[in-house]
Amino acid sequence: MSLYLKQIEQLVALQRVDSEIIAIKKGMEAAPKEVDVLRDEFAKLQAAKAQIEEKMHYLLEQAKRLDGEITDDSLKIKKSKNKLMMASNTKEYHAMMREMDNMEKLNRMREEERSTLEEELIRQRTAQTAINEELQKFESLLEEKSNSLQARTEEAQLRLGHLGSERKAAGGSVPPPVLSRYEFIRSRLAAPVIVPVTAGICSGCHISIPPQSFIELQKGTQILSCPNCQRLIYWCEHFQTEEAAEDDGRNIS
Repeated sequence: MSLYLKQIEQLVALQRVDSEIIAIKKGMEAAPKEVDVLRDEFAKLQAAKAQIEEKMHYLLEQAKRLDGEITDDSLKIKKSKNKLMMASNTKEYHAMMREMDNMEKLNRMREEERSTLEEELIRQRTAQTAINEELQKFESLLEEKSNSLQARTEEAQLRLGHLGSERKAAGGSVPPPVLSRYEFIRSRLAAPVIVPVTAGICSGCHISIPPQSFIELQKGTQILSCPNCQRLIYWCEHFQTEEAAEDDGRNIS
């Protein structure tokens, strides 16, 4: 293999390492967001639970108040009935009857209100049970995701360490000027940085390169850049020819 092809091969290997590094880092950035989404949902459920509990507290206080008023009114009605027997005349009797009717009417309204409160309390208790179950599920899922995130992060960091060594080895075989061009392009363009040219078409930007540039590329004497996208380019046939030559050598031996 010529020096030119070795350099191209090392650049391709370097790019392969860089692509994996980019993918791992993107995964490391995305993974915490998954946990953050779960935490947000968990917080919303906790807020909803707090609202339910606050409403239940209010309903219980109202129920307690009504129970007291109903009890007091029942005692008053009982006393009024006793007093009714002691009325001295018809006028007093009718006045006491009207007062007792009003108290009984008010008591029935309070009992109806108490019944409505009890129905609402039942609905809120049902909602509380459902949201507690939902919170338990989310808590388990959140713990599972957090533990998974930690394991994935440790694994990713370990892999990044290995890739760092591979990158250093691949970059060390590339002449500094060429490596500088690679790094310069990589800092300004989205991957890939080095791409094959097939049938005169750059696979990076999918635009034809000038005929003269294609002729120079086919010579395989120097590393060229695509005039359109500025990516480093190589002729795909060079590697196919090289592989065919290696296969022939193995067949002869």
